[in-house]
Amino acid sequence: MYTYLLLNIFTLSIPLLRSFERRVAFYKDWKFLFPAIAITGAFFIVWDVVFTQWGVWGFTPRYLLGVDLLNLPLEEWLFFITIPYACVFTYVALGYFIKKDYLASSAKAITLILAGVLLVLALLHTDKLYTVTTFSLMAALLLLHALVLKSTYMGRFYLAYAVILIPFFVVNGILTGSFIEEQVVWYNDAENLGLRMGTIPVEDAMYGMLLILMNITLFEGLKQRANR
Repeated sequence: MYTYLLLNIFTLSIPLLRSFERRVAFYKDWKFLFPAIAITGAFFIVWDVVFTQWGVWGFTPRYLLGVDLLNLPLEEWLFFITIPYACVFTYVALGYFIKKDYLASSAKAITLILAGVLLVLALLHTDKLYTVTTFSLMAALLLLHALVLKSTYMGRFYLAYAVILIPFFVVNGILTGSFIEEQVVWYNDAENLGLRMGTIPVEDAMYGMLLILMNITLFEGLKQRANR
């Protein structure tokens, strides 16, 4: 069974086809997107390699092609391409079709509150590697946006992430065993809070947010630099 590969293909298929739709014309932004995916992906691959070696998480071979690079399945490498592509496409498309930034006035408060909560949780659970790493990194990136970058697009990001959570629960639910006999990706609960949304560790929601926001941060930064 090639469950993980099929998930990657499914995730990419519709956004890729819609990238050439005349109104959004997302393909014109590829010159900003692909460097963002490459830089962010390199960071996450290193993280992934280390955590896999340390047994924080792992993969069930029966759902994979059997091709490994740096002890990571090929499908896991593809994950850091297909998911960011689909998510940044969603962010851009929503920005086109929903002109008003409804969360603009509250975006900074959301950012600071979320960062504070994540920092507290990280400090309370320093013995859980997945929890402390993910929550600390997410909090740091949020604080960077609020206090240094002073980003004006965080309201749009939060709206996009709320929409992205719908396919997130489907894809991650399949990967963590909601719809099949075993977990495609398994987690060592000694290294996380042990709290699940269905079969999905709560840390995954922040891991996904971190992955998406890093890509959007670089994507927007490259666009702004090109437009100066």
